[in-house]
Order: sequence, then C-alpha cells, then structure tokens
Amino acid sequence: MSHGSTPPKGGKGAAAGPAILSPRDAGRGAGGRRRTWWLVLAGVGVAVVGVAAAVLLTQGGTTTSTQPVTGSTCPLTGESAPGGVVPARPALAIKIGNYPGDRPSEGLNQADIVFEEPIEGAITRLVAVFQCQAPALVGDVRSAREPDVGILSQLSDPIFAHAGGIDPVLALLADAPLIGENVLGGTSAATVIHPAGRYAPYSTFVEPHALWALEPSDTTPPAPLLTYATGLPKEAVPGSGSGVHIPFSSSSNVTWQWDPSAGRYLRHYSGTPDMLVGGTQTSSVNVVVMTVQTFTGSWVENSAGAKEVEVVATGSGPLVVMEGGAAITGTWSRSSLTRPATLTASDGTPITLQPGNTWEELVPHGVPVTTTAAAS
Repeated sequence: MSHGSTPPKGGKGAAAGPAILSPRDAGRGAGGRRRTWWLVLAGVGVAVVGVAAAVLLTQGGTTTSTQPVTGSTCPLTGESAPGGVVPARPALAIKIGNYPGDRPSEGLNQADIVFEEPIEGAITRLVAVFQCQAPALVGDVRSAREPDVGILSQLSDPIFAHAGGIDPVLALLADAPLIGENVLGGTSAATVIHPAGRYAPYSTFVEPHALWALEPSDTTPPAPLLTYATGLPKEAVPGSGSGVHIPFSSSSNVTWQWDPSAGRYLRHYSGTPDMLVGGTQTSSVNVVVMTVQTFTGSWVENSAGAKEVEVVATGSGPLVVMEGGAAITGTWSRSSLTRPATLTASDGTPITLQPGNTWEELVPHGVPVTTTAAAS
C-alpha cells in the first residue's frame, strides 16, 4: 500500500510499505487472526465502562486517538440504531465481486458503507461494511486486492471476510489493523453458503452473524468515518445533483440517479438498473466520489498476467459528494491510513452527509466524473 504519491518499488512478494499496527493488532500472526497479547501501561489510569475505551494508534511517528462509539446512533451511518442501541460488535467488511458474472449481489442495501475500488482490467470490486444491520446472506465473496488495506485500516480493526488472494496481498492484510477471515479455509469456511443456481467462482456467500460469532470477545463498535447532519449543507445547491456518471469500464459503467420520492440514489450499469437478489435495486442515501491516484504494480494478479492495480490512499484529490439531489464539489484529504478522509467543499467548509448508507467510489485519475442537474 502506498502511503503517499510515490509508488512503492519491488517485485512480487516485496514489502509494500511499513506495517500498520495498533496495540490491539500487535499479536496477530500471518493468518490475520489474533494471538494473546499483553499491554502494560505504566503510570496511566485506564477506566473501562462497557465497550467505551480510548485506543491509541501510532503510525509514522504521529499519535492519534480513536474513541469507540456507544449509544443510540450508528457510527457508520448517523442513523438511530435498531432497537435504540448500537450493537456491541466491530465493523464487518466483506469483499464482493462486481464482474457481470458476480451479479446480482446480495446484502448491499443493508451495508452501512460500500466502497467501490478499481482492480485489474479496469473492472471494480466492492468492500461492503456492516455494523448496525446484518442481512441473512451477503455475496458473492471474492478475493482480496491491494486497495483493501487503505479501505480497511480506517475502520477500527474490522473483521474482513474474503476469498483468499495472491501471497503479497495476503501479506499486506496480515500486517494491517484488521482480523482477516479467509472463507476458503479454516473456521470461517463454516460461514459459507452456496445458493442454488450460482456456480463457482460466483457462488460463495456468507452469513454475517456467523462471521461475528468467530470473534465473540470483540464487542467494540468502530469510530465514525463521516460526519452527518439533517438537512442539506449550506454549500449544496438543490437540484444540482440529480445524477452522476462514472465510466470505470464497459462492464462497470456506473450511473447513480436521484429518486426524490425514495430520497435515495439508484444505481445503474450502462443504463440498466442494478438489481440485487430478491429484485430490489441497489440504492444509497449518499454517494461520495473520490478521484485517486492509481498505478500498476509489479505483482501478477491472475493467470492472464494482469498486474495488481494499487491505489494511493493518502494525500488529497478531487471530490464530488451527491446527497439530497445536490452535487457538492471539493477536495478529499487523508493524512494516514488509520484516519478517514476529510471532505471539504470548494468554499472551504466541511461537508456533512445525510444520515443513512453511503457508497464511496474510488475513481482513478483520468476516469471522468460527470454530474447532471435536474431539469428546470
């Protein structure tokens, strides 16, 4: 994972930047699962009440603090928690395929946040993150990629379910602040379900509750990634964002279209509605489009010889936020992998989102992002 604008060097299996470890992760082995560890704090009194605790994260000489969330507001959506209490569990990230053969997906509309990342062949894959909600089934689950580290490191040590990956990527995951669950083997394989009518490699689905059950002692919700407020922010122009088009490729030619009656953006591929298993169209309250630097790494990703696409996850870049039928332009900036990006409007004010689910689109430089306004 690149930590700045300079691509890392090295061949297959070479180190791709320093390990990103929090104290909670320091004892994990190559499989990404935790081992027993002891942390001694001298001269500091630590009070633990329920799941509330302060976790110090140190990276590159900079110390930051992440305060876990308790209460009645979902940390990753800003909505009221089901039943009025945030579930005592970590974020659960699941890697989902997005090639035409992977569709229809299942469970995306119950995710708090979905990240869309570029991979080899100009196609995309998804990282769906669950915390407050838990659909019965999610999938299909596919293999990990290099950009996953930048996505996952900001999520307060999430569980990450994936269907394997090439050795250099698995090494990156082992050094990242997460709990890796390779559903192709080990205890997490028991969470897999193969629905009728789906065939390999598009047939691997998982049960979120079964994945959380693998880590019963992990009861800490994640810290928020985004800031929410009811009503459009002052920099939003109503009607300016009725749609946004992101042509990643011919197979991932994405359009989000505002549906005022539903109060949500609806997802399409090449003009065709993106329907989920069960017949519901993929939708989101917010769509955050971040233009990022990418480059082709040296690792061979598949049998056709395609090389790994790597994303520069820190630094800054152009931003378009779609919410409430409005498009807000600005800049994203991110100082380290363990911190979320800051979203700033062109007038210099922080951007708040509407309470609800969010899709974050990581768009390579050179791919145009086109917004449309409502007809007057």
